[in-house]
Amino acid sequence: MMTEFEMSDLGLLSYYLEIEVEQQKSRILLRQSAYAKKILSQFKMTDCNSTKHPMESKTRLHKDLEETQVDATEYRRIIGCLRYLLHTQPDLSYSVGMASRYMERPTIMHHKVVKQILRYLKGTIYFGLAYIKEPQEIGVFGYSDSDLAEDLDGRKSTSGMTFYFNESLVFRNSQKQKTVALLSCEAEFMATTTVTCHALWLRSLASELTGVEPKSFVNTGEQGADALTKALPGVKLAVMQQLLGVHDLEPCQD
Repeated sequence: MMTEFEMSDLGLLSYYLEIEVEQQKSRILLRQSAYAKKILSQFKMTDCNSTKHPMESKTRLHKDLEETQVDATEYRRIIGCLRYLLHTQPDLSYSVGMASRYMERPTIMHHKVVKQILRYLKGTIYFGLAYIKEPQEIGVFGYSDSDLAEDLDGRKSTSGMTFYFNESLVFRNSQKQKTVALLSCEAEFMATTTVTCHALWLRSLASELTGVEPKSFVNTGEQGADALTKALPGVKLAVMQQLLGVHDLEPCQD
C-alpha cells in the first residue's frame, strides 16, 4: 500500500477507540481496562466493593409506575458507557441489555441493578477476549438459546446467540424477541431461526475463505449462548465466561 499511498508505518496496533490491543506471537488480546477504570471513576464507583455476579440469579425487572424514579439522564449515561464495554466483555450482554429496557423511566430497582453491574466491573477490569492463532483449517460454530417470557411487561422472551471461528468469539447477540412465545419450544424455535440466518451468512464467508464446512450440533453442557438469556450463578457464569472466551488479561507485573 505504501507504493500507492503516502502513509507511515506506526507498527502493530496497540490502541483503538478505547480498545487495548496486545499482539503476541500466538494470540491477540483485546481488553478495555482503561475504559473500565474511567467508567468507575466517572460514576464515583472506584472504591466500591466488587461482586462476582453482574446480576443476581432469578432477578426479574419490570416497569413500576409507583416506585421512586431516579435521574434518567444519569442512568442513560451509565448504560451508554456499559454498552460500549460489551465489545470485550460479552458476559455483560444480558445484564446490560435488561437494564437498557428501562431507560425511559428508570426507578430505584433498575438503578440497583446498574450499580451491581458496576460493582461486577470493579472485579473484572482486566477481563477481555483472547484470539488464539489457529491452524489453517477453520470451523464455524454457532450456539443459540432462549428464555421463556422473562419480560414481565410484554411477556416476550430473550434470544441469545454466539458464533466462533474455531474457539474465538466473532459475534454475539442478546435481544428481546419480536413476538410473544406461548411455549418454550416456540421461543427456542424463534431463537434458532434468527441464529440460522446468521449461520448461513457466516458459513458462506468461511467457505469463501477456507472451503471448510462448519459443524452444528452441540450438547447442553456446551451451550455457549446460555449467559446471553439469563442471569447465572457463579459456577455456571465462570463456565460460560470460558465458553465465550472471556479471560482475565491483567498484565503481568515486572
